[in-house]
Amino acid sequence: MKILSVLCLSFILLSAPTRAAEFIDGLDDIPLMPQTTQLHSNNITFGNDESRFSEAYISSEKNKFENISDFYKKTLPQLGWKFVSNKENALHFERDMEVLDIVLEKNKPLLVRVTLKSKD
Repeated sequence: MKILSVLCLSFILLSAPTRAAEFIDGLDDIPLMPQTTQLHSNNITFGNDESRFSEAYISSEKNKFENISDFYKKTLPQLGWKFVSNKENALHFERDMEVLDIVLEKNKPLLVRVTLKSKD
Protein backbone atom coordinates (compact mmCIF):
# COMPACT_ATOMS: atom_id res chain seq x y z
CA MET A 1 0.00 0.00 0.00
CA LYS A 2 2.78 2.43 0.94
CA ILE A 3 4.66 1.84 -2.34
CA LEU A 4 1.49 2.34 -4.39
CA SER A 5 0.79 5.57 -2.52
CA VAL A 6 4.30 6.85 -3.20
CA LEU A 7 3.97 5.99 -6.89
CA CYS A 8 0.62 7.77 -7.14
CA LEU A 9 1.89 10.93 -5.46
CA SER A 10 5.11 10.85 -7.49
CA PHE A 11 3.07 10.68 -10.69
CA ILE A 12 0.88 13.59 -9.58
CA LEU A 13 3.79 15.78 -8.49
CA LEU A 14 6.01 14.88 -11.43
CA SER A 15 3.28 15.65 -13.92
CA ALA A 16 3.10 19.22 -12.61
CA PRO A 17 4.85 21.40 -15.19
CA THR A 18 6.65 23.70 -12.77
CA ARG A 19 8.38 21.46 -10.25
CA ALA A 20 9.59 17.92 -9.65
CA ALA A 21 8.51 16.10 -6.50
CA GLU A 22 10.50 16.74 -3.36
CA PHE A 23 10.06 14.83 -0.14
CA ILE A 24 11.05 15.65 3.43
CA ASP A 25 14.36 13.94 4.22
CA GLY A 26 13.91 11.28 6.87
CA LEU A 27 10.16 11.03 6.39
CA ASP A 28 10.04 8.63 3.41
CA ASP A 29 7.01 9.69 1.44
CA ILE A 30 5.92 12.95 3.04
CA PRO A 31 6.12 15.63 0.33
CA LEU A 32 7.79 18.96 0.93
CA MET A 33 5.27 21.66 0.10
CA PRO A 34 6.32 24.00 -2.70
CA GLN A 35 7.84 27.28 -1.47
CA THR A 36 8.96 25.67 1.80
CA THR A 37 12.44 24.72 2.90
CA GLN A 38 13.51 21.89 5.15
CA LEU A 39 15.89 22.85 7.97
CA HIS A 40 18.20 19.84 7.70
CA SER A 41 20.23 20.60 10.82
CA ASN A 42 17.15 19.97 12.96
CA ASN A 43 16.32 16.46 11.67
CA ILE A 44 15.94 13.66 14.20
CA THR A 45 15.51 10.05 13.07
CA PHE A 46 15.89 6.81 14.97
CA GLY A 47 14.25 3.41 15.18
CA ASN A 48 14.14 0.06 13.46
CA ASP A 49 11.76 -2.01 11.30
CA GLU A 50 9.20 -2.28 14.11
CA SER A 51 9.27 1.19 15.63
CA ARG A 52 10.54 4.56 14.51
CA PHE A 53 10.56 8.25 15.28
CA SER A 54 11.40 10.98 12.77
CA GLU A 55 11.12 14.71 13.16
CA ALA A 56 11.85 17.48 10.69
CA TYR A 57 11.27 21.21 10.54
CA ILE A 58 10.15 23.17 7.51
CA SER A 59 10.12 26.91 7.05
CA SER A 60 8.63 29.39 4.63
CA GLU A 61 8.56 33.11 4.12
CA LYS A 62 5.83 32.93 1.48
CA ASN A 63 3.28 30.62 3.12
CA LYS A 64 1.00 30.78 6.13
CA PHE A 65 0.15 27.76 8.26
CA GLU A 66 -3.29 27.78 6.62
CA ASN A 67 -1.60 27.09 3.25
CA ILE A 68 0.51 24.31 4.77
CA SER A 69 -2.60 22.82 6.36
CA ASP A 70 -4.58 22.90 3.11
CA PHE A 71 -1.70 21.33 1.16
CA TYR A 72 -1.25 18.39 3.52
CA LYS A 73 -5.00 17.81 3.99
CA LYS A 74 -5.29 17.44 0.19
CA THR A 75 -2.02 15.60 -0.50
CA LEU A 76 -1.57 13.10 2.32
CA PRO A 77 -4.84 11.15 1.81
CA GLN A 78 -3.50 10.29 -1.67
CA LEU A 79 -0.64 8.54 0.16
CA GLY A 80 -2.94 6.55 2.41
CA TRP A 81 -2.92 8.93 5.37
CA LYS A 82 -6.24 9.48 7.15
CA PHE A 83 -6.84 13.00 8.46
CA VAL A 84 -7.89 12.64 12.10
CA SER A 85 -7.93 16.11 13.65
CA ASN A 86 -6.98 19.77 13.48
CA LYS A 87 -6.49 21.25 16.93
CA GLU A 88 -4.82 24.54 17.80
CA ASN A 89 -2.58 24.75 14.72
CA ALA A 90 -1.76 21.05 14.75
CA LEU A 91 -2.79 18.47 12.16
CA HIS A 92 -2.95 14.79 13.07
CA PHE A 93 -2.92 11.96 10.51
CA GLU A 94 -2.80 8.16 10.86
CA ARG A 95 -1.81 5.38 8.48
CA ASP A 96 -1.36 1.71 9.28
CA MET A 97 0.75 1.67 12.47
CA GLU A 98 2.07 5.23 12.17
CA VAL A 99 0.96 8.70 13.21
CA LEU A 100 1.97 11.98 11.62
CA ASP A 101 1.71 15.36 13.32
CA ILE A 102 2.22 18.70 11.57
CA VAL A 103 2.45 21.49 14.12
CA LEU A 104 2.88 25.25 13.85
CA GLU A 105 5.86 26.26 15.98
CA LYS A 106 6.22 29.92 14.95
CA ASN A 107 4.44 32.32 12.59
CA LYS A 108 7.18 34.72 11.45
CA PRO A 109 9.11 33.33 9.81
CA LEU A 110 6.84 30.32 9.51
CA LEU A 111 8.29 27.29 11.27
CA VAL A 112 6.48 23.94 11.21
CA ARG A 113 7.42 20.70 12.98
CA VAL A 114 6.62 17.45 11.16
CA THR A 115 6.76 14.33 13.35
CA LEU A 116 6.26 10.74 12.24
CA LYS A 117 6.19 7.95 14.83
CA SER A 118 4.99 4.44 15.31
CA LYS A 119 1.73 3.94 17.16
CA ASP A 120 2.10 2.73 20.72
